[in-house]
Amino acid sequence: MGKGGMSHGESKDGEGENMAAWLLGVNTLKIQPFKLPALGPHDVRVRMKAVGICGSDVHYLKTMRCAHFVVKEPMVIGHECAGIIEEVGSEVKTLVPGDRVALEPGISCWRCNLCKEGRYNLCPEMKFFATPPVHGSLANQVVHPADLCFKLPENVSLEEGAMCEPLSVGVHACRRANIGPETNVLDVDEEVAMIHKAMGGGVDVTFDCAGFNKTMTTALNATTPGGKVCLVGMGHNEMTVPLTPAAAREVDVIGVFRYKNTWPLCLEFLRSGKIDVKPLITHRYGFSQKEIEEAFETSARGSTAIKVMFNL
Repeated sequence: MGKGGMSHGESKDGEGENMAAWLLGVNTLKIQPFKLPALGPHDVRVRMKAVGICGSDVHYLKTMRCAHFVVKEPMVIGHECAGIIEEVGSEVKTLVPGDRVALEPGISCWRCNLCKEGRYNLCPEMKFFATPPVHGSLANQVVHPADLCFKLPENVSLEEGAMCEPLSVGVHACRRANIGPETNVLDVDEEVAMIHKAMGGGVDVTFDCAGFNKTMTTALNATTPGGKVCLVGMGHNEMTVPLTPAAAREVDVIGVFRYKNTWPLCLEFLRSGKIDVKPLITHRYGFSQKEIEEAFETSARGSTAIKVMFNL
């Protein structure tokens, strides 16, 4: 089995087995027992209350891979999450049982040069929820480092807490592109001529949140000379795109991978109301075998679905 637990055993609180949604094969999800690792002195045990479905989760379900990450053994799915603290380790001073928290899903080593430079999102030893072989968080409970669990403001819901993860991707992408108030930004979903007409000219910065040949080609062609294209999505592991014409216009291509140091800012955006993520949650499901299958079908189908959320 993957790192972070086994597919059998009872939960520590004695309330029966800790159950999780396991990815067993292409289009095959099953709720089955998930034994938690031992609680370390700096860890907390969190009862999951809200878990969102990410595009990467759907990729794993449909193809058993996302970009160069390949699922080779059964894995618990899910990484956009928030919950309530059930138990804290002996050295945890900042959280107590009952606290509502949003979880940053990646555990870096803090020893490599990238971590020491502050770019811990690029850590080669990163253990990230539901990135094989590490198990995810679509479960009754998980164990996670306390310093990666951020207490929610009173006026921020658990669902909004789970939305900190996708919001963090956007915040990190904007930081990477040095987005300012006067920047013309495009999220690719139209053809170049339509884009230029709609935007009244060229686009300073384009975000490709899909990562396919077609979307990246559109992004490169739509961006103004001297502009930037941020590749956020990882739809294709390899792409054939018109780089030479883009280089001749000095269009910079910027890679964006996950995020770093974003949770406090995202929570402040949500607390202050500067960003409202609630309208993005279009579908809600409980945590049963039937509902996890329906939820992933809804997310994969797209159409009116934006963010599909589990309420556990």
